[in-house]
Amino acid sequence: MSTAIALSHAMFDGALCLGVCDKIVPGLLIGALSFGHLPVVFVPAGPMPSGLANKEKARVRQLYAEGKASRDDLLEAESQSYHSPGTCTFYGTANSNQMMMEMMGLHVPGSAFVNPNTPLRDRLTRHAAQQVARITDKGQSYRPLAETLDEKAIVNAVVGLLATGAPPTMRCTCRPSPALPASC
Repeated sequence: MSTAIALSHAMFDGALCLGVCDKIVPGLLIGALSFGHLPVVFVPAGPMPSGLANKEKARVRQLYAEGKASRDDLLEAESQSYHSPGTCTFYGTANSNQMMMEMMGLHVPGSAFVNPNTPLRDRLTRHAAQQVARITDKGQSYRPLAETLDEKAIVNAVVGLLATGAPPTMRCTCRPSPALPASC
């Protein structure tokens, strides 16, 4: 809703949407679609570098569940696991959202899985800003969101999602056919 409210002021030639987590990216997209006449480029954060290994994190969680680790031990393990900017380190909903945005043509190509705080991430973010300026009605090639995000872009994203072994949360959300198992 905040995206739609911000864009409702009719002051913008285009928008950059900066998204990270599971619910933020779809919310940004829904808000931006309310203003389909505006060019929009989404800028992913990229996945954070690996922190504490999943096996070690699971071990500490198990010890905590058994009463053999303190709350401080658990919080320390969680802090080491999710320790820097970016999406989670695994291919879950947040990263599959980013991949789908790229496959729909809403990211700079190749930007979904570049880590934050790297020279390449900085260049891709600058390129996204330059791209949105190019595709405004004052730029070289006006292309509003409504022309970028069509049925072909949606199908491309769903095919890409399923081809990459989508996480269960996304497979259930994007279930293309009632013939698929109800458990999804």
